[in-house]
Amino acid sequence: MGVLITNDPSLGPGPLGPVRDAAVVIEDGRVVWTGTTSRAPATDSHHDAGGRAVVPGFVDSHAHLVFAGDRTAEFHARMSGRPYTAGGIATTVAATRRATDAELDANLAALLREMLRQGTTTAETKSGYGLTVEDEARALRVAAARTDEVTYLGAHVVPPEYAGAPDDYVALVTGPMLDACAPHARWIDVFCERGAFDADQARAVLAAGRARGLVPRVHANQLGPGPGVLLAVEAGARSADHCTHLTDADIDALAASGTVATLLPGCEFSTRAPYPDARRLLDAGVVVALATDCNPGSSFTSSMPFCVAVAVREMGMTPDEALWSATAGGAAALDRADIGSLAPGARADLVLLDAPSPVHLAYRPGVPLVAAVWRAGRREA
Repeated sequence: MGVLITNDPSLGPGPLGPVRDAAVVIEDGRVVWTGTTSRAPATDSHHDAGGRAVVPGFVDSHAHLVFAGDRTAEFHARMSGRPYTAGGIATTVAATRRATDAELDANLAALLREMLRQGTTTAETKSGYGLTVEDEARALRVAAARTDEVTYLGAHVVPPEYAGAPDDYVALVTGPMLDACAPHARWIDVFCERGAFDADQARAVLAAGRARGLVPRVHANQLGPGPGVLLAVEAGARSADHCTHLTDADIDALAASGTVATLLPGCEFSTRAPYPDARRLLDAGVVVALATDCNPGSSFTSSMPFCVAVAVREMGMTPDEALWSATAGGAAALDRADIGSLAPGARADLVLLDAPSPVHLAYRPGVPLVAAVWRAGRREA
């Protein structure tokens, strides 16, 4: 292959750990050896990359894939001048409640296939479009059948039937709904934002989830400055997601914590909102991840290569930083040491690019550069 990105600094210079004229040896779904081709041990079979680049599988650590319905009209209106607010989620909630389990599963499976074709080998997905005990639990059951990274997001917005009584809805989210959902999820998330949940409500949601063994994540500081990032750090959240509107105190808190800042450029692209300042975060020493935020309302893209290109063009990231954030950064946001790299011991998730360098992901935006994908050592696309 032309260049192999390992994300292991012990194997090559810098955070990406590039190896040129490289080979990877896989056994039982894991990487067992990485180095130059001339030193590669004998193997039973091989695949010639033909001088092209290989990168770790993309890790999409923030997506909303269990839903029904379509919000084309909302997107059209927004592109015609109407601003984005959190309230549009109610449209998807109504459609998702009407859908059958089979319909939800079929849509989820189609989106995961779409992601895989574009190099995503690990995808997180959330509930949050049911907002009843039954509908949230079934969304998580559907999700857990197809991915290990499942997030309970009952606290997405307050549903119409609880309008004017948000604290009653929080009691449902932290009580009967949590009881039904916790067995199917690894994470708990909350949309801490104007139009959704305030700091006290969000704190209660995260504390209840943590008491049931779920690890916190937070939708934070997307629509404006607010308490979300500081709450995420206080709660020991693995990631604070969006991070579009940050104060110096927010950035200092992230830099001093173990909380990853997950940036979602597809959302800003699709809502014409200001992009997060990734350069400011990186220069402060914050760990940054990139994810698609794939959802039917504010970011209906499943393409991590697209997000890499936008992050480079609009958010001040270098091509190397964006690639690391879309692979190793996503793994950090999911607290996974087995993915996001191609060092010995990692799961053998590889993406062969139809390009001599991964810089082409940003250099040739919109071009389908993913030539082949292996997940756990098995070619799947």
